[in-house]
Amino acid sequence: MKNLCIDACILAFLVILVAFPLKIDAQTCNPSGGIRGRKPPPGQCNTENDSDCCVQGKFYTTYTCSPPVTSDTKATLTINSFQKGGDGGGPSECDHKYHSDDTPVVALSTGWYKGGARCHNFIKINGNGRSVKAMVVDECDSTMGCDEEHDYQPPCPNDIVDASKAVWKALGVSEDNWGDLDISWSDA
Repeated sequence: MKNLCIDACILAFLVILVAFPLKIDAQTCNPSGGIRGRKPPPGQCNTENDSDCCVQGKFYTTYTCSPPVTSDTKATLTINSFQKGGDGGGPSECDHKYHSDDTPVVALSTGWYKGGARCHNFIKINGNGRSVKAMVVDECDSTMGCDEEHDYQPPCPNDIVDASKAVWKALGVSEDNWGDLDISWSDA
């Protein structure tokens, strides 16, 4: 009888493990909505670093979340200028300052930015066989876009690490390949 109880408990435990896996990889981040693009006024969309400008009537998906952060979070590295007059638009959200293209700084998609909770923290970026630490100074807004505040650019996807030129240089990516790179990152 005692062995039957132990067998039943083990079986129940295995059923629970199968029904409720401990891994969080299955979590998803679903779109929160979308916006329709508006044509930017003449000369109002900065296309430095091949930035996109909103297209009149195009539907852009928005997100309030990003994939879960792990020790090896998959993302797309994009390029941004955080300098005054650069394609990043206004000053950085974290400190309301501009940052040199020669400083390793990043903006994170809205979900990863966490309302500023990662401001001035460093993340470790792995890509192109190298790694670099960069400071979070801004949000790559995944909830809004196509307006003056966002330099008439579309909302950011939910898996973006938007990096200064210094980050791209540190990763050893040739300048003609700057733009989009599959990377992984973690909090440093």
